Amino acid sequence: MTKPSRSGGSPAATHPVSPAVTRRGIFALAGASAAAAATPSVAHSHGKGFTHSVASGEPGANSVLLWTRFVGDEATTLQWQVSETQDFTDLVASGEVEASAGRDYCAKATASGLSPDRWYFYRFAAPSGATSPIGRTRTLPTGPTPRFRMAVFSCANFGFGYFNAYAHAAEANDVDIAVHLGDYIYEYGGDTYPSKDQRHPERSVAPGTEIVALADYRLRYASYRADPDLQRLHQVLPMIAVWDDHESTNDSYKDGAQNHQPETEGDWEVRKAIAKRVYREWMPVSDEPYAAYDVGDLATLMRIDTRLEGRDEQFSHGGIIAGKDSPEAMVEALTEFRTSEYINPDRQLLGPAQEAWLARELGKSTARGATWQVLVQQVLIGKLSAPKGIAGLLGDDVPDFARARLTAAAMAAEAGVPLNMDAWDGYPAARARVFEAAQKANANLVVLAGDTHNAWAFDLAHEGASVGVEFGTSSVSSPGFESYLSSVPPAVLEGALVGANKELKWADTSQRGYMVIEMTPQAATSEWRFTASTKSRSAQLVGTKSLTTLKGERRLGG
Repeated sequence: MTKPSRSGGSPAATHPVSPAVTRRGIFALAGASAAAAATPSVAHSHGKGFTHSVASGEPGANSVLLWTRFVGDEATTLQWQVSETQDFTDLVASGEVEASAGRDYCAKATASGLSPDRWYFYRFAAPSGATSPIGRTRTLPTGPTPRFRMAVFSCANFGFGYFNAYAHAAEANDVDIAVHLGDYIYEYGGDTYPSKDQRHPERSVAPGTEIVALADYRLRYASYRADPDLQRLHQVLPMIAVWDDHESTNDSYKDGAQNHQPETEGDWEVRKAIAKRVYREWMPVSDEPYAAYDVGDLATLMRIDTRLEGRDEQFSHGGIIAGKDSPEAMVEALTEFRTSEYINPDRQLLGPAQEAWLARELGKSTARGATWQVLVQQVLIGKLSAPKGIAGLLGDDVPDFARARLTAAAMAAEAGVPLNMDAWDGYPAARARVFEAAQKANANLVVLAGDTHNAWAFDLAHEGASVGVEFGTSSVSSPGFESYLSSVPPAVLEGALVGANKELKWADTSQRGYMVIEMTPQAATSEWRFTASTKSRSAQLVGTKSLTTLKGERRLGG
């Protein structure tokens, strides 16, 4: 197995931006973020006026969505402007949008009539003459497209440390857009996750309790969005974003969640609606649960929801072996499960409507001649089982909950049951239908995934035929396997995982960071970028790793 380099320092930018948008220009734009860095990261009140900088998202060839937040004594009509130059002497689009208490003073407007494949500057202005920080955004290309690059993020838990992955991506200035695969915020409060001992002393969020009510969710987003590195990322790159579970609550599905207790936290449908509402207030996203984005003739990005739109309740190893009083009985129960409930053809992860939409989009993409079909989604689709001897790797310092979970996972592997039932592995019939749709469309499938806090690269196959590849990103700050398997050297664990899983080609289980996905007409490449410790604020990289798939190969290393 090839290990990522740990040479220190950042790689040179290999994808220069428009000459009008230099690196110096980016840091001129970041003045408000630099000022924020000198203030406490979290405050219960974020003041009045433009409180959280600017953001953009939902890029198209001729349009982009613009976001800001302006707190006034009453509803305020803001002017927005888009220009090709930072001095705004020649506007290409402008309009009005209202910021009001009904949307937590967040304002969103769609700028249309733009030119394809172009960098733009934008800003908002209040009637008083106050202006927002200047943002930078970009439209998608049309026609022949020689290259497109995306910075891909997942799992940013404020309490565990600094968002250094965001800082590096903004400073590197070598991608066209940002993509966020979810767990943009975390819902926990108190000493839950992180615990009191794990929490960074300078990284506390408001409110201090778990978020359940409308005001709770809004305050949590306000806390996260006060982070200077997250603000800078939004300020200089448009974002395509999907939610995962922690934007609502842990291990959520269509009808409930592991971390939702109706008897004390109310009706799930109410909490789910609140979570969706506040996400759409605070994020530069549309209200559409799933959408497709054409990147010239190079790719179609398909943003899908594997969490709230149609997911059936997850299986759990613990539930399957509950009440069994011997290892033999537990393995027997898991084996029975694998040949019955597990393969139920009716189980859903996307839901029938979204699944049918995805099949149509895959076909439309290849029919128009796009080279790559990219799933922008949350959870691993590659097949992953625990190494059968993983229990023997555990040292004495492994927490009881982790020991119990990994012991159950080892038994599951013995019975042929996968490691993570919250991923596509828990929904094999739904995964098979997606793979069959990709095969029918003759797609060059590239799946992006987050959620696990670790980095992965999979070949994807269905009934013996190659389907595509999966690139799984590490987390921005949430801890991975190293946090509860500290006694197991990462190289040993990674080797065991790769050795136990035919489709898994590479893994990193101990570092934080993000991915840069580069697509050309010939190849799609993921570069995993690993950042310095989240315990201190730094835009430095400590290592990288790259893997490539060639057009038509549908596997890595071609």
